[in-house]
Parts: sequence; C-alpha cells; structure tokens
Amino acid sequence: MKLQQQQLEQAHTITRDLRAQIGNAVVGQDSTVDQTLAVLIAAGHVLIEGVPGLGKTLLVRALARTFGGEFARIQFTPDLMPADVTGHTLYDQNSGQFTTRRGPVFTNLLLADEINRAPAKTQAALLEVMQEGQVTIEGKSHQLEQPFMVLATQNPIEQEGTYALPEAQLDRFLMKVRIDYPEPDEEIEMVTRVTGNQVGETLNVSQVSSIVSPEDIVMLQSAATSVHVDDTVFDYAVRIVRATRNWSGVAAGAGPRGGIALVRAARSAALMGGRTFVTPDDIKMVALPALRHRITLTPELEIEGHSTDSVLERVLSDVKAPRS
Repeated sequence: MKLQQQQLEQAHTITRDLRAQIGNAVVGQDSTVDQTLAVLIAAGHVLIEGVPGLGKTLLVRALARTFGGEFARIQFTPDLMPADVTGHTLYDQNSGQFTTRRGPVFTNLLLADEINRAPAKTQAALLEVMQEGQVTIEGKSHQLEQPFMVLATQNPIEQEGTYALPEAQLDRFLMKVRIDYPEPDEEIEMVTRVTGNQVGETLNVSQVSSIVSPEDIVMLQSAATSVHVDDTVFDYAVRIVRATRNWSGVAAGAGPRGGIALVRAARSAALMGGRTFVTPDDIKMVALPALRHRITLTPELEIEGHSTDSVLERVLSDVKAPRS
C-alpha cells in the first residue's frame, strides 16, 4: 500500500516531536536517539552498548513517557531465572486455584540491563519474547501488548562474570547501537541538570510530555512498511550483506536477516526524514548499527586492531551504490 502524503506529514511531525521531547531529558546523544527511534518505528529490538552512566536508562524512560507507554527494567544477574523475566504460576490457598503472575516482560518498553550477565537459559526465555511477541507460562501462551520493544544494554569493557550472547539472539536485535561519552559542553549541561535543585541522582523525566499514544506508535510502524523501496535499493542492501561473507578477515558474515534489517531500518530513516521512498544513503546510514553485531572477525584481524565498524566501512566503500 502506497504511503499517502497526509500519513507522511503526520509521521514526520510525530517523529520530530518525539525527538524534541526526549531531548528535554537526554542531553546530546542525537545519533543514539535517532537510531533507537528508528528501531521502535521498525518494530524491532535494540542492543545498546556503552559504559555505565551515559544515560541508557534515562533514554528508555524518556521514550516510554513520550507515548504514555509502560516501562519495565530487569537487572540481569547470574542467578536470574527465566520465570523472573516471563512470570510464573502460584497456588492461591484461599481460592484453591493456580493464578498467573505476569513478569516484567508484559510492558511496552523493556530495559534488559546488562543482558550478558544472565545465563543462557534466561537469555533463551527472552529470545522467545523477542521473536514471537508472546510469553509461554506453564504451557499457555500470552500475547504481549503492542508496541513492544526490548532495549538491552551491555558494558563493552567489563567481561568478568558475563555470558556471551548466542548468535541467534544477537541476530534478533535489529540494531546494535553504541553510546559514547558526551561532548564537553554536553557533559557540563548534564552535570548541571542532575545537580541542580534535586536530591540524589534521580533520573528526571518530568520535563518530558506524553504527546502521542501507543496506538500512534503502532500507526508509525504501519506507515513505515509502506515506504517504497526500489528494486535497485533491495539489490544494494543484499550486495552489502553478501560482501561481508567473502570479505578478507571476516570469519562469519551477515546472514539473510542482515539484509532484512537494513531495509527495515532504512524505511524508518526515510520516514523520519519525511520521504516516501528509501535512498541508498538511507541504507548506508543504518548499515553499521544494523550489521556490526552480525559479523565476526578473525582473531588475526582483531589483533591488528581492526573493528567490525572499520571493516563495514571498507565494505560500504567497495560496494557500489545505485546511481538512480
């Protein structure tokens, strides 16, 4: 279905206003905010990598507040059990019946903090939620309310006591976003805000207003699916993904889901940019966060100081973009 001009203008206005409201709480980090919004509009999940204290939790709380959505946070630990994530059944002695206690996944935005600290069994439980949009408790399936998005965080430096995420779960994240230290002027503003007329270090989202509803976010997600993608752009996305599989120094390239992620994320970028069609530049803009967690470098390349981002940048420069 073709995206109508009225729908486009409405979607563009909403995304612009969402950015502005999040900016009332989150200082700087514009690319992180844009990429997170793109994942939400694409109805995907995002893995956010960064050291503690850069505002990951604040970003999620601010985003949830903009559309009046429910927010839940799980601190992943080595002793976290699947039932702590999804929920479980309890026997009620008063009624003599079993009742279901829903876990924190029954929300709109789920912050999975330090996801790589949980064992594989707990990660697998979250994988079902991400993949199926439902939770199975004692053999009974429970559908999640939409929109639903997992925002998982991990610390890139501290590896002690962590469990590497399985490739299948990594592949379920539409993007891997890297959040870095703010610029000097942004850091001054951040410190001024947090220490100004408030007790403690409470994350303050009081300046963020609820400007849309969860139904409006679902509408944005539907509008994104109608953004036109030309055959040449489809071909370009697939050529980029296929190039990673044969690239020197890449032990494992991106699978077909990498191309799907490129197109989905590029559609969101086009919608946020106020366009009814995807351009090759949209594909380039989302390529790093959409593919960096889908390729594995050889140990030799890592020893030489290369990163997945530097390899992907060389791939993008080598794969010719369509001219029209």
